[in-house]
Amino acid sequence: MNRTGSAVAGIAAAALGAAAGQLVALLVNPAAAPLVAVGTAIVDRVPTPLKEWAVATLGTADKAVLIGTIVLGVAVLSGIAGVLAVRRAGVGYGVFAAVGLVGVLAAATRPASGPLDWLPSIVGTAVAMGVLRLELRWLADRPGQGPDTRRGIDRRVLLTGAAGVVAAGAAAAVSGGTAEPTASTPVAIPTPATPAPALPAGLEATVPDVSPLRTPIEDFYRIDTALALPRVSTDTWTLQVDGMVAEPYKITWAELVAMPMIERDITLTCVSNPIGGPYCGSTRFLGVRVADLLRRAQPNAAADQVLSSSVDGFTASTPLAVLLDGRDAMIAIAMDGQPLTQVHGFPARLVTPGLYGYVGATKWLNRLKVSTFAADEAYWTQRGWSELGPVKTATRIDTPQERIAPGKTVIAGVSWATHRGVGKVEVQVDNGPWAVAQLGPDVGLDYWRQWYLPWDAPAGPHRLSARASDASGLPQIAEVQDVLPDGATGYHVVEITVG
Repeated sequence: MNRTGSAVAGIAAAALGAAAGQLVALLVNPAAAPLVAVGTAIVDRVPTPLKEWAVATLGTADKAVLIGTIVLGVAVLSGIAGVLAVRRAGVGYGVFAAVGLVGVLAAATRPASGPLDWLPSIVGTAVAMGVLRLELRWLADRPGQGPDTRRGIDRRVLLTGAAGVVAAGAAAAVSGGTAEPTASTPVAIPTPATPAPALPAGLEATVPDVSPLRTPIEDFYRIDTALALPRVSTDTWTLQVDGMVAEPYKITWAELVAMPMIERDITLTCVSNPIGGPYCGSTRFLGVRVADLLRRAQPNAAADQVLSSSVDGFTASTPLAVLLDGRDAMIAIAMDGQPLTQVHGFPARLVTPGLYGYVGATKWLNRLKVSTFAADEAYWTQRGWSELGPVKTATRIDTPQERIAPGKTVIAGVSWATHRGVGKVEVQVDNGPWAVAQLGPDVGLDYWRQWYLPWDAPAGPHRLSARASDASGLPQIAEVQDVLPDGATGYHVVEITVG
């Protein structure tokens, strides 16, 4: 029996096992699928600098790369198991059992794990071992002197492998699902009690390549720890408000949407966004004021934070004082006039103007626990990030980039100082004086500002820099600092060639 055939048999068995585990996970919990559970365990345990490297290097492809790496590793181990099982069946099957045990432990130890989350890995491992046993029997039954035995692979093994790959891919696609809302009936968007004013015309109509005033939903950045998007139905969703409160309670979706709604234009930013980075977006949110929900519960005077939780176990710590200081912090149910997509936290998420997402924008929200920073550490705080996450003033040059033709053009971009407002943007060309840019429409303190500066670009290499000051006149921090532990600082600099 040739080793190639045995290795292919092992990989084919693993593919069918993965498909079986994925299908069982659809019935139990998509986050308990073996590959997803192992990937989540890796995300939760790798050092924070490595996570930041992955985000900075791979961007939003980091999750796909992680899953692909796990698949490759499982394929290698499965191929080795197939080869070992030919002469020492127990050793080969033991490799499969060990891989399955990793999946079981990863699923069972998730923060939001359920009583059956171990089942997908158990079933997947059992299927893989059963298929491998059948395949090895096929290979053993073949004539030792036949050309297929020496140079080829049994067609039944190849067909099994192909079926496994197709089945695993189909199961993964089904579990990945859609980014549309999940409910037995269509989700209706309530009319806001206090609607936002009409959005003014942005500079994008006259300044090519500047970021649009409102970020389209499909272009809005996504940074989170979920490898499998949580699927939550409005029929069963509830929000629990408890902890250090006099009147803990729980509300349903119907009760939430019956409350007075506010509509606000807000810019959200990820703390992992480097200077000039893409992890910032602006849109119109609709939701219920968090302050209304908290005051109903009557927080204890000793409390200083609200620990928000996602259905997948993620937690974020938000200063209680911030949620009660009058800003438009909300439990959002819609963005840009549409129900939240699954990617962006359907059915409800926390939105806190002026705070980075890791402390103020929990998606797939299901709990608000009034607590203290001393008593409860949130997901990212445990990993070295600051407890407080106020958004720092930042500027991004959108255009020009790399190479342009000589002559009249514009330097343009966006700046934000969320909950403080942008008061001024300045641009420097090479080592020349700082020139004040023309600001775009003012949507409010919680929203970014577009800006532009006309420039007669001479031929040659040039260095463009931009900085902003908030509405109080406080300038953007010039010192260059990485995103850890509380957000990047420094001016955005772009090197271009004119000619």
